[in-house]
Amino acid sequence: MRAIVCEEWGGPEKLVLKEIAPPVPGPGQVRMKVDVAAVTFVDLLMPQGKYQVKPDLPFTPGSHAAGEIVEIADGVTTLEVGDRIYGYASWGALADEMIVDEGACFILPDGVDNLVGAAYGNGYATSLHALQDRGQLQPGETLLVHGAGGGVGLAAVDLGRAMGARVIATARGAAKAEVLKAYGAEAVIDYTEGPFKDVVKDLTDGRGADVIYDPVGGDVFEQSLRCINWGGRLLVVGFAGGTIPSAPANLPLLKGCAIVGVSLGGYRQRDPEAVRGLHKTLLAWISEGRIKPRIADQFPLDRTADALNAMVNRDAIGRVVVTMN
Repeated sequence: MRAIVCEEWGGPEKLVLKEIAPPVPGPGQVRMKVDVAAVTFVDLLMPQGKYQVKPDLPFTPGSHAAGEIVEIADGVTTLEVGDRIYGYASWGALADEMIVDEGACFILPDGVDNLVGAAYGNGYATSLHALQDRGQLQPGETLLVHGAGGGVGLAAVDLGRAMGARVIATARGAAKAEVLKAYGAEAVIDYTEGPFKDVVKDLTDGRGADVIYDPVGGDVFEQSLRCINWGGRLLVVGFAGGTIPSAPANLPLLKGCAIVGVSLGGYRQRDPEAVRGLHKTLLAWISEGRIKPRIADQFPLDRTADALNAMVNRDAIGRVVVTMN
């Protein structure tokens, strides 16, 4: 079968397309024929050796995919050959076939195609966990979403609207602003035009945002602390900007606010059934048309490096995917 292989640590240009032996599922696992794989920042960091999980070389990157089960191993009781699923694993998705644990498989409803099935998983599950479980977002509250043009950011905008919040987004450029407004953002602030904190205060009559979703870090984090409402929740989702910030401790004190970490992976390890519940909710909402994951761009498997670079260059609005056919 075809697979993208990381044989040496480095950027997307170091990845190679090779023919390798199909993977063999172990007890409690399935083998899935991959139709669509989604790319995330993990798939960029892991081949560079910069992610907290560092597999032995060589390995196939890619964590999230949708396709059809072609083999089940001993111990699998809830799935059958032929089931169409979304599945995730630590790596292996950027290939014609991948191995997935039974507990990481989710049967896709008839109304959810494989493109959307691959695209929703990581970004939407992270964002729902952040907003619902960690941020306790309530209808009528103001949600500020940073990095809103990316996969997790756009998911947070989409979910915030669906949960009844007033959504303000930060992103770069008119094209992203147009999409974000269509997804429910009441206002979009172009962060390249200057500090956003004063604009947020103006939009909220001086109160600031109740919940702030920050997958960027760096200067965005400290500005967020300066435009958060009393009792607000600043959600630390990631550091796509490349800089891990430090918080001046006086600001949470003066604002009476909370800085809340968001780790879907850690939550999954501690309460896998709760995470399955997140996916069940998301797939129901997608089927009902309540939320709509957006495919930013599609690339064939032999252009995986281009798919990763599209994400790095921040031109994509939504999720970038790799298709096998």
